[in-house]
Amino acid sequence: MLEPQADRIMALSEWEGRWTQGRTAFHKTTVHEMLERNIEKVVAGRTGVRFFFPLCGKAVDMKWLADQGHSVVGVEISEKAIKEFFQESELTYSEESVPAIPGAKVYKNLEKNISLYQCDLFSFSSSVGGQFGAIWDRGSLVAINPRDREKYSCLILSLMAKDCRYLLSTLLYNPELYKGPPFLVPNEQLHSLFGGSCDIELLQSEEYQEEKYRSWRVDSLSENVHLITFKRS
Repeated sequence: MLEPQADRIMALSEWEGRWTQGRTAFHKTTVHEMLERNIEKVVAGRTGVRFFFPLCGKAVDMKWLADQGHSVVGVEISEKAIKEFFQESELTYSEESVPAIPGAKVYKNLEKNISLYQCDLFSFSSSVGGQFGAIWDRGSLVAINPRDREKYSCLILSLMAKDCRYLLSTLLYNPELYKGPPFLVPNEQLHSLFGGSCDIELLQSEEYQEEKYRSWRVDSLSENVHLITFKRS
């Protein structure tokens, strides 16, 4: 099932180019409905949760969570996306270098407790950003080059605190019809990546017939949202 996309590679420069050229159809201007529907299961009664956003772009979900008193850390390769997030959210920010990651910067708003790192995601680590009580992965695993998924799952697991609740969105479609990104992530691979140490619960599945997906020429497209938590010992 994965063979048609197994060797597909998107370079970081291509992602930066998409932001520069405004080719960002993946960006949503409203809070993702699946995050809204499932936020109580992610927060689970906790306050001031540290949320991690891998490949955050300029997701408005970050401001939405910060307004609720949670803190947000994101990683994004595009400086343009990060600056636009703060500008469009009407938030001021400071800019600092990150000594542990050569060439990286972190953009911070202290009032809302939002910190966005501009760097390669695989340069980020718990030694740089600590661990997190929640992760919202709407467009990261599906954007990672398929050959890098094991490295990705190792990174995510290392960033999860013991009580972390990881909300993950994946897409299902026929990869023979569309080469990605976003890429197909079959449920079987999801379990091979995370199932050894985590419980994986499918919270909802939704099939889309939206106009913007017709250019992919797929015959069907489903979005699944999973809640991933460490198994209890």
